Amino acid sequence: MPHAFSFGMRSAAIGILCFCLFAIPRLFAWESGRCAIVSVRDQKIAVVENGYTIARFPVSTSRYGVGDGFNSFATPLGYMEIAGKIGDGAPLGAVFRHRRMTGEILPPNASGRDPIVTRILWLRGLEAQNANAFSRNIYIHGTPVEHLIGRPASYGCIRMRSKDVIQLFDMMPVGAMVQVSQDSLSRAIASADQTPRFGFGSPGDARLAWDGR
Repeated sequence: MPHAFSFGMRSAAIGILCFCLFAIPRLFAWESGRCAIVSVRDQKIAVVENGYTIARFPVSTSRYGVGDGFNSFATPLGYMEIAGKIGDGAPLGAVFRHRRMTGEILPPNASGRDPIVTRILWLRGLEAQNANAFSRNIYIHGTPVEHLIGRPASYGCIRMRSKDVIQLFDMMPVGAMVQVSQDSLSRAIASADQTPRFGFGSPGDARLAWDGR
């Protein structure tokens, strides 16, 4: 009997630990009211919290357009969440391969190089139109090809300048919502303001507090 009780206590403890590790960060993300909105049209990302745009950065989405098919190299549209964050504390320009640092560090616009650098925010799709995002390894990540930021140039991911992706990484918790839209950034923010998934408050209440350009 004591052994059965001890086993039950251990199982309960493991269950509580798993909840703390996985559920609480997601609950915090939902309760914080913070999300990111990407405009494919404007090639920009905004961080919005409780109706205020608190940061905005230029990005680069796919040169192959939008979509979620395997081997399409397209950027998926719709609502996704940050499933994982990789690279906390890595130096600016640190190269990642298979989500692991290689030890190499590249400066911006290193000639002939185009790896993932600095930080990775791994996205998981929440809709049918982006259901493959996680298994396709769709990230928001740093790129050394910074001279192409501001126009479609990626192979499906959302690229950012290293200094910008560090800021975004620090602002966005695991579980936070990310929407990729074909609308202009201002229209996408206004639409999200009226969407139950975001629920910022009164329509159009998305005022710019800081601009990372």
